[in-house]
Amino acid sequence: MHLDVGIAGAGLLGRLLAWRLARAGHRVTVFDPAAGPAPRFDGQGAAAFSAAGMLSPLAELDNSSTEVAALGWRSVALWREIVAACRAAPAFSQRGSLLLAHRSDLGAAQRVLARIDGVAARRAQPLTPAQLTELEPSLHGAAHAWLLPDEAQIDPIAAMQALHDSAGGVVWRWGCTVGRVNPGALVIGDELQRFDLAIDVRGTGARAELPVRGVRGESAWLHAPNHGLTRPVRLLHPRHRVYLVPRPNDIVFVGASEIESDDRSPVSLRSAVELLSAAHSVMPALAEARVLRLDRNLRPALPDNEPRIEREPGLLRINGLFRHGWLIAPALVEDALEALA
Repeated sequence: MHLDVGIAGAGLLGRLLAWRLARAGHRVTVFDPAAGPAPRFDGQGAAAFSAAGMLSPLAELDNSSTEVAALGWRSVALWREIVAACRAAPAFSQRGSLLLAHRSDLGAAQRVLARIDGVAARRAQPLTPAQLTELEPSLHGAAHAWLLPDEAQIDPIAAMQALHDSAGGVVWRWGCTVGRVNPGALVIGDELQRFDLAIDVRGTGARAELPVRGVRGESAWLHAPNHGLTRPVRLLHPRHRVYLVPRPNDIVFVGASEIESDDRSPVSLRSAVELLSAAHSVMPALAEARVLRLDRNLRPALPDNEPRIEREPGLLRINGLFRHGWLIAPALVEDALEALA
């Protein structure tokens, strides 16, 4: 049976759902307040555009549950399939990721590694300085390093565009703010639009229905020709979660602060200095990089920082991706649609 489906939200979840449902033959209409499918970088658009795109189930065990890690490992495999099926496939690689720590921060690093080793079957592999140099010659300055095998990364900007462009037959209603999502209906202004299935994936826009809050994240885009970095790098620091992610076109993405705030204003001087100083401390070549963009956005989070799927006849809600959106979204979508079947 083919359904008439209305989706509130054209972020990562909305595009994944539209892509999957359209491929299954359903009629899909997606509503979003944005002017179009492209990113805005003004703190107001989909949080997925501002993400690093790291698919790091092991590294995220530092501040997430084993359930999130399990969703992450499933999603890595699903992303490989999704990318292969998309027109103009976005960059995707699975070369593992690195954890680094300065000598004075070894204690903080050991606490993270103990957490990973205590709950995960896969282990972080310690690297000697020579082994680190062989893997990533551009990295210098860290006294300790570990390889997390099998972790992956995806280019969020290209992936968001590819999901939109590959969702054949989907009707995209841009500039439409959904006020409420009810079973079998979306409320847009004074208009009630009815569907066989209504899906709410509005993130922080779903505050009327869910106790969702925004958690601010800040990042920097650096242009560093011939930077040489090939894997995501996470610096284990007692105060900050700093990571460096190579992107196409000589870009290094540096992020990200995590601030309990709904503030969407531009990046603060303090955040910019701390992020870029930490990045330079392990990748000296960034000294001559050019700052292309300082970005910020709000991650949608529920009180327990865990994702949530809610179902009832004619209605599906998915929310609370927090900082794990790209890591867990494909598995969440798969679970939600299988339950609805």
